[in-house]
Amino acid sequence: MNILDENIREDQRRLLRSWRIPIHQIGQDVGQKGMADNKIIPFLHQLRRPTFFTRDGDFYEPGLCHAEYCLVYLAVGKDEVASFVRRFLHHSEFDTKAKRIGTIIRLSRAGLSAWRLNAEKETHYHWDQ
Repeated sequence: MNILDENIREDQRRLLRSWRIPIHQIGQDVGQKGMADNKIIPFLHQLRRPTFFTRDGDFYEPGLCHAEYCLVYLAVGKDEVASFVRRFLHHSEFDTKAKRIGTIIRLSRAGLSAWRLNAEKETHYHWDQ
């Protein structure tokens, strides 16, 4: 299940759906409107292996790695979210749920940085061409 944080604009959610990317959004389809950040991780534990997309950099924290979800911090502009989510979901290192689970990822124009569960250091990836 792909979940957008409440801080993702509606136009970006609609764009993802127009591309047939299955997506749910906190406060719209799942969770509660105005859900505090400290309630999101416990909420993710209730779901089956979700990938959570947010523009909140507080979620890019290695200590949040867990075997049952993936956190993706989108370090991109508000109007670039949908294109980077789609690009990420098609990246050869993260194109399946099994490849994503247990990671905390930061997406930017420069590439991807990831902390994997039990890793001692951050790994960097280039965007697929």
